[in-house]
Amino acid sequence: MNLLSLFVAFNCGILMLFQQQGSATAIRVSDTLPADSLSSESSLPSKTRTAVFALGSFWHSEAVFGCLDGVLRTTAGYAGGSKLNPEYRNIGDQAEAVEVEFNPEIIRYEQLLDVFWTSHDPTQVFGQGPDVGSQYRSAIYFQGQEQENLALLSKTREEAKLSEGQLTTEIKPIGIFFPAESEHQKFELRRNSELMQLLGSAGIGEDLSSSRLGTRLNAYAAGMCSISRKKEFDHLLENFLKWRSNLREIAES
Repeated sequence: MNLLSLFVAFNCGILMLFQQQGSATAIRVSDTLPADSLSSESSLPSKTRTAVFALGSFWHSEAVFGCLDGVLRTTAGYAGGSKLNPEYRNIGDQAEAVEVEFNPEIIRYEQLLDVFWTSHDPTQVFGQGPDVGSQYRSAIYFQGQEQENLALLSKTREEAKLSEGQLTTEIKPIGIFFPAESEHQKFELRRNSELMQLLGSAGIGEDLSSSRLGTRLNAYAAGMCSISRKKEFDHLLENFLKWRSNLREIAES
């Protein structure tokens, strides 16, 4: 496969993953690609919903939900407290949380609840794992009566499974969700230089906090994707590294 064909295949693969289950933004591709090689338009599902959970560090929480089919975007942020405009170093009584935008025709709120319960220890007091403090508490912040009922029912089911201890998870209305500072969005992706270069090579320049592809790749970087989705990304990354290597050889020849 020649260099141009490899690059086109790489960008096509990125676009296909980006468009899976519908997309919410247009994707920009390199000017070097043939004009008819890719379509830059994709459609947003007609009805999307949001769910907000706190399950420890929001770096981890974002990654937990990012690779699920039907999840469109994740945003790290603060919720559950009274402090206005919280910051990472001045969080007040807020909890680190994740807002999950999802397509209910593909994934139900109940399924997101299942992922929430299995992705942290809801019996742990005053933190999660090595992260200690009220900001790392377990919580479900519902929006509307339906989410409240489902959250309460799921908590009752989880409590019935316990042989010892008790759930510390709070369930309360969302109030205001404050998005976290940009450096905390897609944290696992941001610290992976190869994946950041992949985004740049695909011509994607939008803010990572609102990027669907960023959401997917963040989960991939954290090892949170399914085996099949991981294989897709592995293949794309392999092609990207091969393309970069070939480009370097041309530049040095």
